[in-house]
Amino acid sequence: MTTGDEMRDEILLAALPHVPFDGWSVTALARGAVDAGHDAAAVKRLFPGGAPTMIAAHNRYADQIMLEELARRDLDTMKVRERIITAVRVRLEQNAPHREAVRRGLATLALPHHAALATRLLYRTVDAMWHAAGDTSTDYNFYTKRALLAGVYSATLMCWLNDNSDDFQATWAFLDRRVAEVLQVPKVMARAGRVLGRLPDPFRLLRTARST
Repeated sequence: MTTGDEMRDEILLAALPHVPFDGWSVTALARGAVDAGHDAAAVKRLFPGGAPTMIAAHNRYADQIMLEELARRDLDTMKVRERIITAVRVRLEQNAPHREAVRRGLATLALPHHAALATRLLYRTVDAMWHAAGDTSTDYNFYTKRALLAGVYSATLMCWLNDNSDDFQATWAFLDRRVAEVLQVPKVMARAGRVLGRLPDPFRLLRTARST
């Protein structure tokens, strides 16, 4: 018997090809439900919040698939820099067939009233990456690393969305440069930690997101 979570994922995945045409909408979900062999009426029950609920569900699913793939990689033999690069690449590569859906999702999250959700989803993704990379920090470095990776991931994501090179080689070169800049310059890490300490309100979302 299909559980609610399984049905949600099945409908979501079937809806992704419709998102470039219908947006993150009930219409796309209804079509996905039919394609997946489910009753379209289940859409409102499984995705009560409309587009934000859909995007959050897709982000959660993508994080889960990323972690499953990273668990199959021999990360223990890699340097931290290589682990982070691998995590970002896996996260983007798994969404390559749905790049336009990701683009439209980002456009929705860019709206001012979705700022808190956008921050929470970004934090959860980079937090998952750092945990997969074996990060065990508990001091200010914990949040510094996540804030820095959020910048790297966001910039790489935008590069990837506009990359027309073969096999996204331009994106991977960009990612290599950004990770090298961030992880190999201790002064940047320390400076970011001091900035986080002076700006408690915006970054409080990062701390509360991990516990929700």
